[in-house]
Amino acid sequence: MLEISIKSDSLEVTNEIGKLIGEEAFVGEVITLSGDLGAGKTTLTKEIGKTIGVKEDINSPTFNILKCYFNKNGLNLYHIDAYRLEGVPKENKNIGLEEVIEGDGLAVIEWPIYINEFLNFEESLNITITINKDTNVRLFKLETYNDTKFNDLFIKLRNKFDK
Repeated sequence: MLEISIKSDSLEVTNEIGKLIGEEAFVGEVITLSGDLGAGKTTLTKEIGKTIGVKEDINSPTFNILKCYFNKNGLNLYHIDAYRLEGVPKENKNIGLEEVIEGDGLAVIEWPIYINEFLNFEESLNITITINKDTNVRLFKLETYNDTKFNDLFIKLRNKFDK
């Protein structure tokens, strides 16, 4: 298992984390993002998308559940916000999410707990963001059981943030 915790006290640090993740992104990758409202899940996704070449404005797909960003010169980004699927029976969640998650691009999933039946957390990059509301400092905990696919990313993260 690979894991690292990174403190972010600024948008610049958060964007650097997103940039490093985007630089190592690959077809078929799944990134899960957990954390309270306002923790920075969509902010991180914006930087990942920018790094992989998405030109459109990336915003939260809370009301749509899924937004697709097709990228002619790079990786497609599938941004899922499963928040509205809380309490929805599995058979009613069958809206094509499996195809997108296992698809031809990068799937970034906010609130993965609400669609965990479609996910293999042992193969994905799992990120939990906690925020100290008093100091506005965020703690990004990144972990994966897939040492092979994510080793280069964790080397970059350690080189940048483990001091």
